[in-house]
Amino acid sequence: MPPAPPAGPGPAGTGGDDVYAHDRPGMFSPAVKGMPARVYVPDSTSDDVVVLDQKTFKQVARFKVGRRPQHVVPSWDLKTLWVNDNDSNDLVPIDPRTGGHGRPVQVDDPYNLYFTPDGRYAVVMAERAQRVDFRDARTMRPVSSVKVPCRGPNHADFSAAGDFFLTACEFSGDVLRIDTAGRRVTGSLLLDRHAQPQDVKLSPDGRTFYIADMASNGVWTIDARTFRRTGFVPTGKGAHGLYVSRDSRVLYVTNRGEGSISLVSFATGRVERTWRLPGGGSPDMGGVSADGRVLWLSGRYDGVVYAISTIDGRLIRKIRVGEGPHGLCVYPQPGRYSLGHTGVLR
Repeated sequence: MPPAPPAGPGPAGTGGDDVYAHDRPGMFSPAVKGMPARVYVPDSTSDDVVVLDQKTFKQVARFKVGRRPQHVVPSWDLKTLWVNDNDSNDLVPIDPRTGGHGRPVQVDDPYNLYFTPDGRYAVVMAERAQRVDFRDARTMRPVSSVKVPCRGPNHADFSAAGDFFLTACEFSGDVLRIDTAGRRVTGSLLLDRHAQPQDVKLSPDGRTFYIADMASNGVWTIDARTFRRTGFVPTGKGAHGLYVSRDSRVLYVTNRGEGSISLVSFATGRVERTWRLPGGGSPDMGGVSADGRVLWLSGRYDGVVYAISTIDGRLIRKIRVGEGPHGLCVYPQPGRYSLGHTGVLR
C-alpha cells in the first residue's frame, strides 16, 4: 500500500490553512523536481497526444495512443501521467521525465480518472457504463464497482478530509456523494432538470463544492457538510472547467460556449471579472502553470491550445495542435500528491 499523504495544514476554518496550501509556486514534491515543463494535449479526434514546451510554446513531440483519448492525468505519486483512451478501454502511461510512453493497460471505459487521497485506489469515471470503478492505484486491477443512479458520471472532487467525493452526472443533471472508504453512494442531488454538470472543485476552506453547469451557464454551490445547494453563480455560456489560482483567491471558470473565462472570487462568491478570447473560442479543460502566471486551456472545437496570462487575461499564444484537443495536463505542478483529473493536487 502506498504511504499516507504527509501531514499538513487543514482547511481554513479548522485552525489551519486552505486545502491548496501545498500548491503554491515552487512547492514541488521531490518526485517532480527536474522534470521538463510541458503541456500534454490529448487529441480525441486524431487519437494522439501532442506535447508542448511551456517556455517556447512549440510542439516537441506527438505520438499515437488508443481510441478517443479524453484526459491526461497525473498519478497519485506524481511519477506517471495516464492517457485515458475512452473508446479503446485502456490507459497509456507517460514518463514525464523522458516523455516516453509505455504499453497500454486495459481499463474499461476510462473517461476520466481520479485517486483516493491515501493513494490506495484509482477511481475511474466509467461514463457510458454508468459506473464508478475502484482499482488498485499501482496495478490498475479491479477492486469494486459502484453502479450509479444517474447518467454520465464524469468529473469529481474530494472533501477536505477525503472521506467522500462528489461526482457530477452530465446527462441526468445529478450530483452524487460517494463514501470513499465504503465505496458506496450516500446521497444524490438533482441540480436542475435541465442541468448538464461538468467539472467539480472544492473551495480552499473546504466548505463549498463548486459545480460547473454547461446548460445553466454558470456554477452551482453545494455545502460540503449538508450536501445542499446554497446558490448559483452565472458566469457565461457553456460553463465547463474549474481551476483554482495558485494563491487560492479565485476560481477560473471556462465558458466554452462563448470563448471566455470568468474569475469567481472565493471571498465574495461573485464574478469579479471576465476575460474574453479575441475572436471567441471554445476554452475547455487545462490547468495553471507551476508559477501561477499562465492558464493553459484546450480549445475543444477550434483545434488549438490557449496560453492566457493570469496577470491581465491577455491571450499570450494560440497554438494549433489538431482537431479535437480535450483534457490537457500542465506538468509538473506543485503539490504533495495528485487526486487526478488534469491535475488536482494537494
